[in-house]
Amino acid sequence: MPRIKTKFQLSAGGVIFRESEGIEVALIATKGGEVWGLPKGLVERERNEPLEEAALREVQEETGLVGRVMERIDKIEYWYRWEENNEPVRYHKIVYFFLIEHQGGDIRNHDFEVDEVRWFALAEAERVASYESEREILHKTGELLAKHRQNRNYRR
Repeated sequence: MPRIKTKFQLSAGGVIFRESEGIEVALIATKGGEVWGLPKGLVERERNEPLEEAALREVQEETGLVGRVMERIDKIEYWYRWEENNEPVRYHKIVYFFLIEHQGGDIRNHDFEVDEVRWFALAEAERVASYESEREILHKTGELLAKHRQNRNYRR
C-alpha cells in the first residue's frame, strides 16, 4: 500500500471587531453562502511573512476591511485530505488568529473567494460560525475584549 504524502500549511487570520452599540465582528460566507467563518489564509513563507502581517493581509483581502493587530487570540490545528495530481495528500494545518481593531475599509470590497461579508454582534457570530473551533476563537475574543474594557476602566 503506498504511503500518503503529508504536507504542512501555516495560516493566519483574524477577528476584526468594531464597537457601536456593542461589539460587532465581521464574518465571511463561502461555499455558496453555506459556510460562515473567520477570514484566514496561507502565510507567505517564501518571503518570511510575519504572522501578524499575514493576518492583516488576509482580513483585508477577504473582508475589504483594515485594522490593527491588538494581540494573538489562539491557534487552531487540524488535518484534512486533498487530491493533488490525482494523488491523495494529507495536510496538517495550523491557523493563528489575531484580535484586530477595525480602522476602515468597506465590506463590499471583499475578494472573489468570498460570497458575502457581514457584521454580526459577537454573541450572534458565535452562534452563526460554522466550525466549532472558530466559535471557540470568537468566545475567547469576548473574554479578551472584556479584559481590555476592564483595564481601560481601571486606569481612569
